[in-house]
Amino acid sequence: MAKISKDMIISDLIQVDPNIVAILMRAGMHCIGCPSAQGESLEEACMVHGIDADLLTEQINDYLAQ
Repeated sequence: MAKISKDMIISDLIQVDPNIVAILMRAGMHCIGCPSAQGESLEEACMVHGIDADLLTEQINDYLAQ
């Protein structure tokens, strides 16, 4: 089972499972294709968007555990 952490780069998360994009979009990250996503960690992006990084990490890992 794949597992992600909040210090992973967003583009790396998407390589783990492309369906993670839908989870990020639902959370309010609508700039998945922007250049920042190529070098920004999940935690950094959450901070910019006012999203709880721990909660989003948990949601993504719950999805990956299915």
